[in-house]
Amino acid sequence: MERTDNMLKVAIEAAREAGRFLKENVGNVRTVEVKQGEARNLVSEIDKGAEERIISIIRRHYPGHAILAEESGPSGATSEYTWIIDPLDGTTNFLHGVPIFNVSIGIERKGEIVTGVVYDPNHDELFTAEKGGGAYVNGNRMKVSGSTELINSLVVTGFPYDLAENPGHTVEDFVKFLMEARGVRRLGSAAIDLAYIAAGRFDGYWEVSLNPWDMAAGILLVTEAGGTVSDYAGARLDIYRKRIVASNGLIHGAMVGILNRSSPHA
Repeated sequence: MERTDNMLKVAIEAAREAGRFLKENVGNVRTVEVKQGEARNLVSEIDKGAEERIISIIRRHYPGHAILAEESGPSGATSEYTWIIDPLDGTTNFLHGVPIFNVSIGIERKGEIVTGVVYDPNHDELFTAEKGGGAYVNGNRMKVSGSTELINSLVVTGFPYDLAENPGHTVEDFVKFLMEARGVRRLGSAAIDLAYIAAGRFDGYWEVSLNPWDMAAGILLVTEAGGTVSDYAGARLDIYRKRIVASNGLIHGAMVGILNRSSPHA
């Protein structure tokens, strides 16, 4: 088995390089495309440029590893390691000049996330985690919040690109949390949402219609900071199954209960 601490260093190098590229190119986008069948899901040459930089760095160090990237898809030989990459999480924010976007890199080994890096270039915050090694932001250990009741909790969510079709009762679930939590936020970046759970800034998070690159790094940050992640039924999370609940662990049961009240999720 290869050393994950070396992989963490490479992931940090790649995330920082891509983050610099993103920040330098705010306002410099020339072409924006709509992803097939998703009118609200946008991609620019900046997304692609950031991804190319990340993959180049990974290939230089680990040419035999597999890669699953948002824009270019799966590549590389079959390997026990897969690098799961979101080169620009928060594309819509980026295109509008809203400084809430990041780079997310998770490393999966035999179905388990073992390394996670989320880099926010706007605040120069580097969130990192290794399996069994804790979670950190800029080298400082992170710990989830101690909130024990939803009414005292600040929770966060995101909306799917096909919101008009209301997948998974998205609208109804949002209203339920509005009624029962202290506050609900929507930042437009799943990776930052999860990083903020790990840092104790948010207490809980839920979302439907996610992809593996949206949450691979973030879920390790949460669990290594003492939090809990699951699917909507409260079962073990599979990053390839689209739905996630993440929390400080203390309000997790209450969140799952709300998501299954009157509209149970399979």
